[in-house]
Amino acid sequence: MDDQDVSANPRGSFRQFLEHLSGAGKAIGVLTSGGDAQGMNAAVRAVVRMGIYVGAKVYFIYEGYQGMVDGGSNIVEADWESVSSILQVGGTIIGSARCKAFRSREGRLQAARNLVQLGITNLCVIGGDGSLTGANIFRKEWSGLLEELAQNGQINKEEVEKYSYLNVVGMVGSIDNDFCGTDMTIGTDSALHRIIEVIDAIMTTAQSHQRTFVLEVMGRHCGYLALVSALACGADWVFLPESPPEEGWQENMCVKLSENRARKKRLNIIIVAEGAIDTQNKPITSEQIKELVVTQLGYDTRVTILGHVQRGGTPSAFDRILASRMGVEAVVALLQATPETPACVVSLSGNQAVRLPLVKCVQMTQDVQKAMDERRFKDAVQLRGRSFENNLNTYKRLAIKMPDTQIPKSNCNVGVINVGAPAAGMNAAVRAAVRVGIADGHKMFAVYDGFEGFAKGQIKEIGWGDVGGWTGQGGSILGTKRTLPGKYLTEIAGQMRTHSINALLIIGGFEAYLGLLELSAAREKHEEFCVPMVMVPATVSNNVPGSDFSIGADTALNTITDAFESALAMADARSNHEEFCIPVCVLPATISNNVPGMECSLGSDTGMNAIVETCDRIKQSASGTKRRVFIIETMGGYCGYLANMGGLAAGADAAYIFEEPFDIRDLQANVEHLTEKMKTTIQRGLVLRNESCSENYTTDFIYQLYSEEGKGVFDCRKNVLGHMQQGGAPSPFDRNFGTKMSARAMQWITTKLKESQGKGRRFVSDDSICVLGISKRNLVFRPVAELKKETDFEHRIPKEQWWLKLRPLMKILAKYKASFEVSDSEELEHVHHRGHEEPAAI
Repeated sequence: MDDQDVSANPRGSFRQFLEHLSGAGKAIGVLTSGGDAQGMNAAVRAVVRMGIYVGAKVYFIYEGYQGMVDGGSNIVEADWESVSSILQVGGTIIGSARCKAFRSREGRLQAARNLVQLGITNLCVIGGDGSLTGANIFRKEWSGLLEELAQNGQINKEEVEKYSYLNVVGMVGSIDNDFCGTDMTIGTDSALHRIIEVIDAIMTTAQSHQRTFVLEVMGRHCGYLALVSALACGADWVFLPESPPEEGWQENMCVKLSENRARKKRLNIIIVAEGAIDTQNKPITSEQIKELVVTQLGYDTRVTILGHVQRGGTPSAFDRILASRMGVEAVVALLQATPETPACVVSLSGNQAVRLPLVKCVQMTQDVQKAMDERRFKDAVQLRGRSFENNLNTYKRLAIKMPDTQIPKSNCNVGVINVGAPAAGMNAAVRAAVRVGIADGHKMFAVYDGFEGFAKGQIKEIGWGDVGGWTGQGGSILGTKRTLPGKYLTEIAGQMRTHSINALLIIGGFEAYLGLLELSAAREKHEEFCVPMVMVPATVSNNVPGSDFSIGADTALNTITDAFESALAMADARSNHEEFCIPVCVLPATISNNVPGMECSLGSDTGMNAIVETCDRIKQSASGTKRRVFIIETMGGYCGYLANMGGLAAGADAAYIFEEPFDIRDLQANVEHLTEKMKTTIQRGLVLRNESCSENYTTDFIYQLYSEEGKGVFDCRKNVLGHMQQGGAPSPFDRNFGTKMSARAMQWITTKLKESQGKGRRFVSDDSICVLGISKRNLVFRPVAELKKETDFEHRIPKEQWWLKLRPLMKILAKYKASFEVSDSEELEHVHHRGHEEPAAI
């Protein structure tokens, strides 16, 4: 699998080979600047290893621009092992500091001298808009700075000619997600994890005492964290700097809180961005809100200010993958740069890595603040981008119920059903569907226990308040089964007729997709199925044709990374403390209560339990020789998404998947690779195996082979994660992804039903039965009939899978020779606020 040249693999096509990009004779400096963010270390690791991989020298620049100005021991050459074991570490190992000196030309002159002394003419800056702006000023002044240094006799003319231009590539590291041009900045997802962990914990105590909690989150100039966490937890009210509440908000908020209490809701959650303001640009503080609630309503109210806890902790799987992709892309961009190439920033658009002009992105970011200062708040929201605007509109629709008398009735009934295996985020999707449907004037019906329950008439009207508090719950509250509708078609048609179902929303995995195909084929026999039907993919396997992402996959990825860190913790403890070399009995404490019998109980994405926390502390205190390889089996059926992306997020040495065939020679090459690795200071290994990657090379076989071939060099441990990957509380990503996808699906249903009014209600065209998915950068509704030709039905996977092009990235970062497809365009793209197609912000 991880052989010396994977370019011959018939299943993968790579547009560009890294052999054509030589870094020989080049030097790259990498620095982190401004506020720290989880995932910065993953970006540093990717830059260092990719740079070394292509033959360049890579230098750490410690303490940001201050280290560049001070020089000396602050600029140190990095090697491969310098960045081992930092992928899962929060913050930044090379430090970050504000630098007043760099703002002056004298400081930049000194920085240029320090870089020239080491031959560094390529700069990778990880930070916010201020840090990136400073880098661009430095780049523009570079030739002038070198001329001045030459005049002062600090460098010679040959050096001026040799190092005549400076290339700059930026990556945005900021938990606020306040940079225009990218869907997500490094650290944002991890910060949301910290916020949601706190909210989930607070909800239990708030419910016990019928309290109101006011939570203040970071975001001095940007309300992204506040808005998305409000979406993820179903907060009662949210305060944002971009969208201040209207005049009279005090009374409106109190009415909303009291209405929710009247619906027997035992708690209220109010989320406040630290930069929240009113329409006159006056601050709205947490204490001010608390006093208002206590005075007007008499509710027991508490304030929690999260502060810098949002910057701390281990990075999420999403941030590790994002930062790794951005780091590799940044190095490629530097190698391809010419003296005419403007400074660029590596960004995320949908699931695509793109390069955008740095100056334009910074200008757009500053335009948002200018709009807020001038009280042009609608412009500020639009300038933040379509994703932010859609999030805000979705929150308003889901949080505030209009009086029934003000909602025009559609006289349509819409059914919602979960099909297949449970996936974290399904309940958030159902909640969004029910509330958007009610807001659109439909009657919403919940179908329990999948198609089997549908056939038996397990159908019940579901109301606005019935889905309160569903976003944070794992599994499927409606119940879900893998049963297909084929043998129940007559009964299901009868139930649709009985309940006058005019449209159907199916939330599920590959079984849901197959079920949709069967319902489509049965339209000729049963006219009851001639209604709009749409499927929202929800499966940890991420194997549904028509969508690059599925609800639940992100939570499963975080479970995998948590599992490896927990296994390492126990292994480290046992290697260094003989007191731990005793039988261990663990009492699992997770909300899903589904922990397999392992030595260390693994927490879910957000519910990291006490055992894992204890292991993390042991890991920090442990040191010494490890020489251990972990072999972990992931779920996914024949789809290798979890194994491949989990391997990238956890820094795996190998990941065996069905999509890339392997044989005994590949296994042997991996063992030899790990044997060589054990001779270095990196004396641990990780191997992931997709559960159905090979009929013969089973997890037990690979474990035994590694154990035998590695005898005397390393020992092995294996772990089968199993259904734990389907359990636990959904990650913030899955809560919001499920919410937004389901809300968009209901909008599609409403549009279809409105189009049919007065024209009959019979839908027979292919475009009336679709799968809603993300394709590259856009949300698309694909007719299920079209998707048949793109499906490998035998192995239950799409014939083309986007994530396979990231597979070489994992190999390169593990020191295997591989080819890698760089971004779709080597040219800088234009920055747009809005496009004709619907953006798929992740």
